[in-house]
Order: sequence, then C-alpha cells, then structure tokens
Amino acid sequence: MGVSRTDLFTSEQNELALVAKAFAHPARVAIIEYLIQANQCINSDLVEELGLAQATISQHLKELKSVGLIKGTVEGTSMCYCIDPEIWQTVKNRLQGLMDSYDPTCC
Repeated sequence: MGVSRTDLFTSEQNELALVAKAFAHPARVAIIEYLIQANQCINSDLVEELGLAQATISQHLKELKSVGLIKGTVEGTSMCYCIDPEIWQTVKNRLQGLMDSYDPTCC
C-alpha cells in the first residue's frame, strides 16, 4: 500500500479525517455514547458496560484520546475518562459546517 498524501489536504481536512477514523469502530462509538451519558467514567465501568476485555477497551480509549476526543486523569489507581468539551465543540462545528455546505438543489 502506498504512502498517504496528507500533504495535499488542509490541516482541517486531515484532522477531520482522523476524527472520522476514530469513530469508525462501533466499540469507540459505544464508548463515546457511554461517556456522554455518564459524563465521566472509570475504565472498569466500560469493561462491565460493553463486555469487552480490559485490553481491548484500553486500546480503543487510546485511539480516542490520540485524536483528542477524550481526556483522562488519574484518580488513585484508576483512570477517569471524559469527553474533552473544547475538542468536541471544534469537531461538532467542522462536521456541521461540512453538512451545511451541501446544496440539495445541486443534483
């Protein structure tokens, strides 16, 4: 497989593509939904809620954290994760802008 030509696109396009990739797995969508509902959670709650192995949950959390959608803080021996509100709003605005730019009278 060839090298991706991300240099051909704007930083906003590349960032939105990375966020979209983070949403491209149903477990990550479920994690995001759970974090929105709970407004925070401890990692072990996700294991019980989703029924996935701890290692699997940790990998998905790492992916979501790497694009900035979530942030985590250490609380004792556990990690507490929540949605990063600033990044969430930025992503929401970019997606809304993309969706709103479509003119349905075009075709």
